Amino acid sequence: MANIHTHRWQISRRQTLRGFGATLALPFLEAMRPLYGQKASSGDPVRMACLFMPNGVRPDKWTPSGSGKNFELSPILSPLEAVKEHLTVISGLTNKPSHKGDGHYFKTAGWLTCSTIASTTGSDVSANGISIDQIAAEAIGRNTKLPSMELGTEPITSGIDRNVNLTRLYGSHISWKKPDVPLPCEINPQSAFDRLFRNTDKSGKSKSEDRSVIDIVLDDANSLKKTLGTEDKHKLEQYLESVREVERRIENEAKQIGAGQNISAAAAKQLNDLNRRIGTAMGGDKTDPGSV
Repeated sequence: MANIHTHRWQISRRQTLRGFGATLALPFLEAMRPLYGQKASSGDPVRMACLFMPNGVRPDKWTPSGSGKNFELSPILSPLEAVKEHLTVISGLTNKPSHKGDGHYFKTAGWLTCSTIASTTGSDVSANGISIDQIAAEAIGRNTKLPSMELGTEPITSGIDRNVNLTRLYGSHISWKKPDVPLPCEINPQSAFDRLFRNTDKSGKSKSEDRSVIDIVLDDANSLKKTLGTEDKHKLEQYLESVREVERRIENEAKQIGAGQNISAAAAKQLNDLNRRIGTAMGGDKTDPGSV
């Protein structure tokens, strides 16, 4: 009979931290790597984020100089110098199908579909294609709580833009699950956080809204730490603190808005919170593709 060796420190890639009213996915830990002789998994989790800048960028300030491994980062991309060796910047691309129409609507709604939208002012909207983030969600998002998450900073606009005779809905959607099914963006930081970490009922309400998510899963987290090595413990602590930091920022923003103070400043912070939410969500197995 063959000897079977088990290691109590090895944990599943899909393990989560749980508590009443909340579930917190884990970042990738060394303890999740397969043991020698075991079949390797697909490797580190695959992530995809599509960041939309409606007015574009100045090509001369965005495009790196040179090619291959010896390229020089542009002024806009210079903050990425520390991770330059992991970057691939692709230049010279164009979305020709979006050139067929006037205005921003053809460029916005057709950005991730590379197709030409249907010219309409009514309910028969169509991007004439499925967006690449949703194609990715179908392929790599099946094992996460949220196959994809769409975030934004502005509410959906409706009505007709008579300047170009198009429905304004095209200007509010970049993600399309089907050619005629756009996915709206979540613009409320608290709602986005709750979707990621809290267990809600059909109405979207959580029974644990008055408690920190970290406090809810703390017992489970402490139990897990006892089985982890030093490096994994440190990584888990950093991850939990990053989630708590986002939670604090959202709470403080809500208090300011509720008190009628610094509303414009709070709105501006949403741009910074987007980066934090994306990073936090992709640090754990809650969502794969994301559109902003």
